Amino acid sequence: MTEHPSPLPGATSGSSGFDERLSVPWWWYLPVIGVAVLLGAEIHMGYPGVRSWIGYAICIPVFVGALFWLGRTRIRVADGELQVGPARVPLRHLGRAEVVAKADKQQALGPDLDPAAYLMHRAWVGPVLRVEILDPADSTPYWIFSVKDPERLLTVLGH
Repeated sequence: MTEHPSPLPGATSGSSGFDERLSVPWWWYLPVIGVAVLLGAEIHMGYPGVRSWIGYAICIPVFVGALFWLGRTRIRVADGELQVGPARVPLRHLGRAEVVAKADKQQALGPDLDPAAYLMHRAWVGPVLRVEILDPADSTPYWIFSVKDPERLLTVLGH
């Protein structure tokens, strides 16, 4: 694990320094559309006439929409706070931050995971970052989340 032990000195600036979307790979849409068409064909075979197109009209948008929804998560540092998906924390409440090595990812997300931690994992994104939360009013000990460019995020956070 790459460890960056210092708390965030002066990391409360309002400037945006990091904005990343954890979108799914573009090629995932091809097999998802294929599966949706196959399911639509199954429905098509069961309903003759005008109703035969309903399976396609429902399955394809739902499957593509689900894939789009999976890839809409954003990691952002702006206006003095870190935003990971829907969760936000002021930068002044962040402590140590470390990149979890790929070899240690399974251990960090499994047996070592604190049940009170905030977890936002996307399997198609390799790196995982663990950030300590120092807010005494928050019972969350740390956030652990997927990020495509963890070193750049650490730089923006002041580590």
